[in-house]
Amino acid sequence: MIKALVFDFDGLIVDTEMSSYQTWQEIYAEHDCQLPFSTWAICIGGSPQLFDPCEYLEQQIGRPVLREEIRLRRRQQHIRMVEAQPVLPGVEDYILSAKRLGLKIGVASSSRHEWVDTHLTRLGLIDYFDSIKCFDDVKRTKPDPELYLAVLDALGVHGQQAIALEDSPNGVIAAQQAGIFCVAVPNPVTSQLSLLHADLCLSSLTEVSLEQLLAKVGGTVKHEHIH
Repeated sequence: MIKALVFDFDGLIVDTEMSSYQTWQEIYAEHDCQLPFSTWAICIGGSPQLFDPCEYLEQQIGRPVLREEIRLRRRQQHIRMVEAQPVLPGVEDYILSAKRLGLKIGVASSSRHEWVDTHLTRLGLIDYFDSIKCFDDVKRTKPDPELYLAVLDALGVHGQQAIALEDSPNGVIAAQQAGIFCVAVPNPVTSQLSLLHADLCLSSLTEVSLEQLLAKVGGTVKHEHIH
């Protein structure tokens, strides 16, 4: 019996992934070098410790850079771009359906509360969530399952009683390690990565209603794709 729905934030509720990569690409271009997507992909949906773009930039150009200045400037541009982003298709319908069906709703995000809470407030969604667990709440972020385990604990449910919605390979691993059935919903950035390890793949949350998904999870097959 499914009792809870747990959302990733970045790239699942709002497309923050495109601007995150794009703004670093612009920094690299200023230094006449490139940030390959295959290199950037290591950290998508996961801990900042997985990849340091400033360190990689220094390796490419062979000299130190003003890391704090670069990070601040890039972050300001990233924020400007994300503030213009709407909720991704189908997310609000899933949230409202979950509430109507009496499911508990959580967020498990590798980003900080300041980032997640600010955008959920901007979008008018924050009050729908029963628990929001972020980078600040755990010792290890995705692909470690600690974020999901923290959300399950806060919601008072077991892994087999929840469904996770994720957009990245790191997120899918984290959810599954916590014993949760994980649905992958890639965005334009994460669609370039393999998500075959997810329990179910959708191209958008508009493809299948929450009611249809819940019916499907009852007897679904691993690695099933809906097109």
